Amino acid sequence: MFNFSFDKRTMYIIAGIMLLFVVLQFATNPSELTGLLLSAPGVLVAITFHEFAHGFAAYKLGDDTAKNEGRLSLNPFDHLDPIGTLMLLVAGFGWGKPVHVNPRNYTRKMSMEKGEAIVSIAGPLMNFILAIIFTIITFAVAKSTDVAIIISEYGIYINTLNTTLKIIITILINATIINIGLGVFNLIPLPPLDGSKIIMPFLPYKAKQWFMNNEQIFYIVFILIWITGIAGDIISPAINGIGNGLFMLGKSIFKM
Repeated sequence: MFNFSFDKRTMYIIAGIMLLFVVLQFATNPSELTGLLLSAPGVLVAITFHEFAHGFAAYKLGDDTAKNEGRLSLNPFDHLDPIGTLMLLVAGFGWGKPVHVNPRNYTRKMSMEKGEAIVSIAGPLMNFILAIIFTIITFAVAKSTDVAIIISEYGIYINTLNTTLKIIITILINATIINIGLGVFNLIPLPPLDGSKIIMPFLPYKAKQWFMNNEQIFYIVFILIWITGIAGDIISPAINGIGNGLFMLGKSIFKM
């Protein structure tokens, strides 16, 4: 769930500048375009299921806003945000078009605050589940085709002479990492990311009030860490750690 309360034109200007740098990068190193294309399926799946999970969780809690807006859908074009999709493709973290919800419609069996936390965590949780599923599929395919997947501190390597198999497994590995990236990124406890609502039920009353009263400051902080690349530096160790852990588990399960 991702929603900006300031002028989005600023974001599009930033995205335009980033896109220019990406185009220049491709012009000097066309081979990177191949990597981008192999990441595209993972991006579509990650964003689509992330946003669907938000809407589905809200619907289960009694709010049909997302359903009425056609967001309980697995059609990627219902969920893609130009900026967030670009970021996810080129940086490994990003977001989808925000799913609108109305917490006042949530079941009265819990507070609106807890309801918002559940709806917010549904997106990242879905991404982590998908990462596990893609890991299992990756090693099942590799095991059945005798493809070697080598994991080292420098990266993941696919040892096969079959180009088609190499492409398929690369897409699966990229999908795993992208889902981890989207899940981890959205857990950062800064507005407008999901993490800012997930932590709310656990904060003392005064901390909640201070957090809400200074929300605009946190938006600015988010923009700064996003533009400067600090966000990537913060979450990269977590993404790499989770990814390597899943891949090592996959190798262990399939005895590779």
